[in-house]
Amino acid sequence: MLLLLLMVFVLAGASAALVARAAVMPRLRASETLGRIGSYGFASRPGENGGASAARTALDRLATSVGGVAGRFGGFREASLRRSLVAAGIYGLAPRKFLGYRILSALCAPAAWIWLTSTAGFGGLLAVVGTLIALLMGWRAPMMIVQRRTRERSAKIDYELPNLIDLLVVTVEAGLGFTGSLQLAAERFTGPLGDELRLTLQEQSMGLSTNEALRNLVDRSDTPLMRSFVRSVLQGETLGVSIGQIMRDLAVDMRKRRRQAAEERAQKAPIKMLFPLVFLIFPAMFVVLLGPAVFSFLEAFGG
Repeated sequence: MLLLLLMVFVLAGASAALVARAAVMPRLRASETLGRIGSYGFASRPGENGGASAARTALDRLATSVGGVAGRFGGFREASLRRSLVAAGIYGLAPRKFLGYRILSALCAPAAWIWLTSTAGFGGLLAVVGTLIALLMGWRAPMMIVQRRTRERSAKIDYELPNLIDLLVVTVEAGLGFTGSLQLAAERFTGPLGDELRLTLQEQSMGLSTNEALRNLVDRSDTPLMRSFVRSVLQGETLGVSIGQIMRDLAVDMRKRRRQAAEERAQKAPIKMLFPLVFLIFPAMFVVLLGPAVFSFLEAFGG
């Protein structure tokens, strides 16, 4: 009976979503077009979208519809969500579609848990508590994935930035301008830092000045080393200081920071190793070393 009610709720929700999608289709198409314009910068690879299945396409459309309907209500911060997606390197996903995926995840996780409890015969309290936890986890899981990707991407950018500074020092002192050095670095670097450099150069080619493009670079990759790099370049442009000397001093400073960060992680390692030692390794050692002695002691007193 519970499974039948669940299927009725799912079908009713799908019907409501289709009706709402038909009502807001013109606005959704306009917002999708604007989202494609806003996520410029990277051409799709050959075959990237050609192998998409019909189910994936239908799921994308459903998420876009649900996100478009939910985004019309108050409290939806589209600009903040777009910055979070860009910081994670997810350029092609519109904020409203991501919101739709969060809503679908928040609905599917409790539905799966209810189906599991109905088939396994769990108690009522466990079913209610598990449903609430599944609802919370389904809503939070997509954002947690985005935040984790943002942290990993920021760490990669900070790790590669000193190498970028070294390349800029060599090319600027060899006679290239700062923009030409950035173009050469964008061709040499791959990964998140190379993507951000290419996007910065495309913004310059579209009419933005170097200062504006660098400020946008900081907005997309707000890390301590990136802020220092952009701040030094902007101060050098404003004060008329040699870019080569600024880059050389900045490279030394960044390598000192990276060495200090490595020393900090090394000092934290013994504390992090303490918990596995106490709760996992020491009990097994005590069982192996003291087990025979304990058995001998019990046999001796028992006899």
